[in-house]
Amino acid sequence: MLTELSIKDFAIINEISITFNEGLTVLTGETGAGKSIIIDAVQLLAGGRGSVEFVRYGTKKADIEGLFIIEDSKHPVYAKGKDFGIEINEDGMVVLHRTITSNGKSICRVNGKLVTLAILREFGKTLIDIHSQHETQSLMEVDRHIELLDLYMRNELEQVKADYLRLFDKYQSLRKRFRELSENEQEMAQRLDLLEFQLREIQEAELSPMEDEELSEERNKLNNYEKIYQGLHDAYNALYGEQKGLDWLSLALNGLESASEYEEQAAAKKEEFSNHYYVLEEFTFELRNTLDAMEYDPERLNIIEGRLNEINRLKKKYGQSVTDILEYAAEIEEEIDQINNRESHLSKLQSQISEQGQDALLEASHIHDIRKQAAETLASAIHQELKDLYLEKASFGVDISTRKGTEGDPVYKGAPVNLQPNGFDIVKFLITTNPGEPLKEINKVASGGELSRIMLALKKIFSKHQGVTSVIFDEVDTGVSGRVAQAIAEKIYGISSGSQVLCISHLPQVASMADTHLLIEKHVSNERTSTSVVELDSPASVEEISRMITGAELTETTKEHAKELIKLAEKFKTEHA
Repeated sequence: MLTELSIKDFAIINEISITFNEGLTVLTGETGAGKSIIIDAVQLLAGGRGSVEFVRYGTKKADIEGLFIIEDSKHPVYAKGKDFGIEINEDGMVVLHRTITSNGKSICRVNGKLVTLAILREFGKTLIDIHSQHETQSLMEVDRHIELLDLYMRNELEQVKADYLRLFDKYQSLRKRFRELSENEQEMAQRLDLLEFQLREIQEAELSPMEDEELSEERNKLNNYEKIYQGLHDAYNALYGEQKGLDWLSLALNGLESASEYEEQAAAKKEEFSNHYYVLEEFTFELRNTLDAMEYDPERLNIIEGRLNEINRLKKKYGQSVTDILEYAAEIEEEIDQINNRESHLSKLQSQISEQGQDALLEASHIHDIRKQAAETLASAIHQELKDLYLEKASFGVDISTRKGTEGDPVYKGAPVNLQPNGFDIVKFLITTNPGEPLKEINKVASGGELSRIMLALKKIFSKHQGVTSVIFDEVDTGVSGRVAQAIAEKIYGISSGSQVLCISHLPQVASMADTHLLIEKHVSNERTSTSVVELDSPASVEEISRMITGAELTETTKEHAKELIKLAEKFKTEHA
């Protein structure tokens, strides 16, 4: 769960540090106090989109850091750590850090290690689930329904979907190759002309691996011929020329030989010295042979320059090295063969596509069966949750149909189907809130308040399946009151029994259900606005809930009402402990 959140120079927040507890934490406060800004900060920690607008005016950067404690050793965050090479110790501490600079740069860290935003987002998805009014509207998007259904059966589907995706990717790759080979004759003829010209140009060059490096080395020797010759000549002259280095060494050897007749150590030194002397003598003769063989050939230098120019010209067109050029030649030779034998290749590809399509279809049909089973159990579970939220007359259903294919697509139950990355299913959530009316698509019949309750029902069910440590609700209770507000409060509390829940709310019913009540306040000092967070004790919580009830001056009546709400909440908690 999220235990510590530190925010500095973020929007109107100067610097705050918040300690969160288990269970349900409710954040309340006047409109504009900065409640949603805190959720924005958490959303950035989870890999949300950043903006320079988040950086507090007059500062260089905004910093957000969150400490999570993971008690479940099988939590998916450990797998993420392994995937991305980030160590998570046995104490289960995970620290996410995000910096947004005033020039728009975003710096992300996980347990102190710099990571990309995409990696931070992967960790965020396993730790935090943020539910806002915007997400409620996503229920109107039919494409989201299949994601939600799959989330409900995540454990059963995870491996099957991974196996399917591997087969589907190969299937798509074969189909793409088939389309490329099936292009019109004119394009194919033009492509063939180009490839044959390129291959001919490379083959006529008669390149050999490492040739450019060998030629460059030889050119370097020719360009520095005089320096090389002079250096070798000086060495030879020192040993065997006027300076007679070898003669002096020969005298030294004679001296050691004379001494060795009378002294053992001198004999040993003479033996060692003589070995070096004869090696040096042989080296001198080899040096002489090298000098005699050296010859400056300006014509050879011109030939090398011309050859290297030709190789460099080919490098600009076909690769950074001779090896790259030769590999490219092999590739285009294969493509030329495929074009020249196109019909044969097309026939072979068609057979491979059909076979691969059947393999992918088998896994897709397995996914379809799991979804069918999940649809029934999900519809039943949602119906029960909706009853608790005073939508007892509502009926919920999940419609699963197949995505129709065309001729040549894999055939499922006598009809072609169009395979996509998530299978061949089209999933739609259906609902009716009026008895006797048929089920219709959610986006055509559900009101805003109904959508909020449907999404809350989904969250209640999915909280058992998601594995996230912290669920955050950002004003999802807008537009409801009375017994529906009480039902929503109870449902949110129910979710907190399986996950830590942080909830921004304007409903006194939700605030009264809090295990921890935080008050967000806005202050103006020295013409600068800032936000503070205070954990309320019981009397202060009563006053805040009273304010939420009336929105005006506190009275003893509103305080009694607030106390009654808290008493009812405590009774509910005891009954559902």
